[in-house]
Amino acid sequence: MAVDVAGLAISLGFSLGAFAGGGWWCLRRLSQARMLLDTPTSKIRSAAQGYVELYGILHEQGDGQLSAPLTGKPCLWWRYRIEEYSESGKNKTWRVVDSGVSDAWLRLADATGECLIDPRGAEVRPSTREVWKGASRHPRGLVRSGLGAWIGSGEYRYTEERLHAGEPLYAIGDFHTSGGGRQGLDLNAAQGAVIREWKGDFTGLLTRFDSDGDGQLDEAEWGRVRLAAQLEAEDRHRRTSAAPAMNHMRRPGESQPFLLSSHGEDVLARHFRWQALFGAVLCVAGAVATIYLLRVTGLL
Repeated sequence: MAVDVAGLAISLGFSLGAFAGGGWWCLRRLSQARMLLDTPTSKIRSAAQGYVELYGILHEQGDGQLSAPLTGKPCLWWRYRIEEYSESGKNKTWRVVDSGVSDAWLRLADATGECLIDPRGAEVRPSTREVWKGASRHPRGLVRSGLGAWIGSGEYRYTEERLHAGEPLYAIGDFHTSGGGRQGLDLNAAQGAVIREWKGDFTGLLTRFDSDGDGQLDEAEWGRVRLAAQLEAEDRHRRTSAAPAMNHMRRPGESQPFLLSSHGEDVLARHFRWQALFGAVLCVAGAVATIYLLRVTGLL
């Protein structure tokens, strides 16, 4: 029997991709669901440094709220997508022509304190999501609500998601506190950082420490550089420690999930398990299709 090598290769590529991708997605989502449920919720004031789960209320920053780009509504965070309808023969698709996401920091508060959150790199799941259609590339704030937003005509479809002040927020990520005398001093690392900073302006370094004016720093002059850098590092640490404690959350450096959600961990874990089930089904379907293709072609 003649074998269409190109067609077989493409089919095997899809089936093996479904098998590997579905399996990876299943394991990843199950692991993330377990991590959410196993990480205890901390109070901001007493939270340990490192990977932490917080739950609180969103508040405005000192510079006020943002304006969402499509609706113009006030919010603390936004994400939008604009899609254009295209039709070619029997193929009808929505193609993304513009999108964006806010990178403004969020201020989360509970009964014990406040934490500033850098949302960059986070998987954000807000409760507010508006979808509607229109005829222009930009909706200019005209939002259709209800059933009309879904069945209305238009060449463009708009999606906008937002987080608002006063809403609850579940956050899990890397927690760090600066100031308040909480951070220790690694003197060698701090001294090295100061010296690297000074080397960025080597002319200024020579002006300060080249006492014989030969355009170089000898061993004795480098000794004075190291001593001055040590004193500078200690002084910076004292100033930082004297400042009020500031709590921050950001994306973890490892493979741990960084999530910001209007829903609690139970809802997120349930969603992740459903997604894991979908990945498992895709994995099994890919395995069955791969075995079938190999048997049909006599390769197995």
